[in-house]
Amino acid sequence: MAQFDLPLAELQTYQPDIEEPADVDVFWKDTLADAAAHNIDAMFEPYTEVRLPATDVFDVAYRGFGGQKVRGWLLIPTIKEAPVPCVVSYVGYGGGRSLPIAHTWASAAGMAHFVMDSRGQGSQWSPGDTPDDYPAGGPQAAGFLTRGIESPETYYYRRLITDAVRAIDAAVAHPKIDAARLAVAGGSQGGILALAAAALTDHKLAAAIVDVPFLCHLQRAVTITDQLPYAELVKYLSCHRNKITQAFNTLSYFDGCNFAKRLTVDCFFSVALMDQICPPSTVFAAYNQIEKAKKQIDIFPFNGHEGGDVFQLTRRVQRLQDCLRIEKS
Repeated sequence: MAQFDLPLAELQTYQPDIEEPADVDVFWKDTLADAAAHNIDAMFEPYTEVRLPATDVFDVAYRGFGGQKVRGWLLIPTIKEAPVPCVVSYVGYGGGRSLPIAHTWASAAGMAHFVMDSRGQGSQWSPGDTPDDYPAGGPQAAGFLTRGIESPETYYYRRLITDAVRAIDAAVAHPKIDAARLAVAGGSQGGILALAAAALTDHKLAAAIVDVPFLCHLQRAVTITDQLPYAELVKYLSCHRNKITQAFNTLSYFDGCNFAKRLTVDCFFSVALMDQICPPSTVFAAYNQIEKAKKQIDIFPFNGHEGGDVFQLTRRVQRLQDCLRIEKS
């Protein structure tokens, strides 16, 4: 593994032209309005399978895209008096919400943690419980990146991003959550979901943590890496040679670069210069679009997609404690 992308000095100023549909704002306004027509119906069932004395754990269900049920976890530190600040986090590609024990870092640091399950995923590296109950139609390559790619309306990430925005609504539906102290976080696929949710939500967020984000500058991504998940798109386009323009038009509604332009919340990115799954130029392409918010990026020159790992998690906790105004003593 070696640094294979642009030199760091070029990455830091890299601002390619990114296709942006003229109706992208209308598309997302209408999509979220359709979702809001369904009551959030957030349900919080106490989870007692594992005893965590310092944490109250809830098995969550709420209404996401199309009113379909989405699962999640909510962990609230018992030592905190209500209202409690909360981080909403999203899972990487192929994974599901797993079990609560995998998500205790936030509650241990003094904040509630809402973890969204990823519809249809959760059978590659961590288990999930939410089906993708939507007839996307058309052929697809194995995986999720090309599911419903024939149009923005049927594309898989329209549903997943809508679920991500609605997860913030579900989190604040719990009476102990402080709606004035919210943040979003995620890495890889979770990173694009945090980025998109931060750009689209009506809630005022204190921070967005976006680590090694997926689904940014896709036209470049598929030409400089042959790693999954981008390899799914390459496989699809190599077969459907007559649908290249159509596919990239769909993807332009979901490109993280276009969400980044709309960010107004303080954001903290990270990138790894040896990352062949989410190449650094695709991450910087999104990061460099941010002009309406304070921003900072952590750079790991000798890492692949694992990025900063526990070092970055430590920074994430510190930044969330600062942005959510959590006492550290």
